[in-house]
Amino acid sequence: MVKEVRNIRRQKLPNGLTVLTEEMEHIRSVSIGIWIKSGSRDEDLQWNGISHFIEHMVFKGTQHRSAEDIARQVDSIGGNMDAFTAKECICFNMKVLDEHLPVALDILSDLVLHPVFADDDIARERGVIMEEIKMDEDNPDYLVHEIFMQNFWKDHPLGKPILGTKDTVKKFDRGPVHGFYQQRFIPGNIIICAAGHLKHQQFVDLVSRHFEPMKATQNGFHSSTPDTTARIILRNKKALEQVQICVGVPSHPIAHERRYASYVLNTLLGGGMSSRLFQNIRERQGLAYAIYSDLNPYRDTGCLSVYAGTSRESAGKVVQSIVSEFHQLKSTPVPAEELRRAKDQMKGSLMLSLESSTARMSNLARQEMYFEKFYTLDELIEKIEAVTIEDLQTLANEFFQTESIAVTVLGNLNGLKLTRAQLAC
Repeated sequence: MVKEVRNIRRQKLPNGLTVLTEEMEHIRSVSIGIWIKSGSRDEDLQWNGISHFIEHMVFKGTQHRSAEDIARQVDSIGGNMDAFTAKECICFNMKVLDEHLPVALDILSDLVLHPVFADDDIARERGVIMEEIKMDEDNPDYLVHEIFMQNFWKDHPLGKPILGTKDTVKKFDRGPVHGFYQQRFIPGNIIICAAGHLKHQQFVDLVSRHFEPMKATQNGFHSSTPDTTARIILRNKKALEQVQICVGVPSHPIAHERRYASYVLNTLLGGGMSSRLFQNIRERQGLAYAIYSDLNPYRDTGCLSVYAGTSRESAGKVVQSIVSEFHQLKSTPVPAEELRRAKDQMKGSLMLSLESSTARMSNLARQEMYFEKFYTLDELIEKIEAVTIEDLQTLANEFFQTESIAVTVLGNLNGLKLTRAQLAC
């Protein structure tokens, strides 16, 4: 295999803001991201959803541009602009041709540094987000995960919806919105990242021009580590044709030294068409169309969860089949060729995931956020290769314990019962 050399550089501005670049000679695009290192989990419960609200509001107009100006300028350079809020970050990003980099950074920095937060815009946006919440509540796959997380990290902001709730959103007005913005959008909490056809020093100079005036401020608002609770929640929703099932256990934080074994375990269990859950529950038993497992690690905790959609008659059987896969991973060593397949699958998707400038930009920012160092593809592959059959069995025994399994079932349940005894693994 050809050793991959990535031209990555990092620089901190005097006020504490971090700038990262990756120069990619062979392409014409540049992807820029401005990342704020706090998200919905760093909100007070009464202001749940305010990070996502601010992410929307900055597009409504700045001191120099109206919402229409922003849209027109982005379109006039053929740029793709996007933003998202997650549990632990907010990101504003844009992909453009290399020659439009200065304009793109000018627009992005304007959004982040000079939003207006006009009262009438705030009132309108509350309505928009209410509709977004309703849309999500109409999506059963989303809803079962949301109910699951709210009970898994009960009464902690990590378990609350990123969008907030109808009750919290209707309280948002200029005071709290502006206060939250001022507290979070500070240099020590910002990473500006670019990957593509660019020169590091020129990019740093551009960033400095826009962001140097920001005053250095201490940021001390990371929420406490949440406790997990293993509850069995049966939620009746008569209108649903299918029963939605979410089964999960606590897993490791994102930077844990055994994280590679967790990713391999997740891939074996439910990551793709050759995984155990897919082969057993969909292919052999024909009980579900959609079934997969997911690893969601955060800075101080994590969750390994399994999702399935099935009929009411099969719901109990599906839960038992999932739990028996847990038992199998604990009691029987994984065959060598299955481990080989999972590792190859992970390596392939890792390589494919780094083909675009946007993916590399995100990859850089996330590594900075969680590790403050950069892992090359070769290092990652080496770590994946080092995972042993014993590692997986040890991990399965740590994760899959009857008393720590949480389950949420949503649908037209019609008397469906589920007890802890049925989760014995």
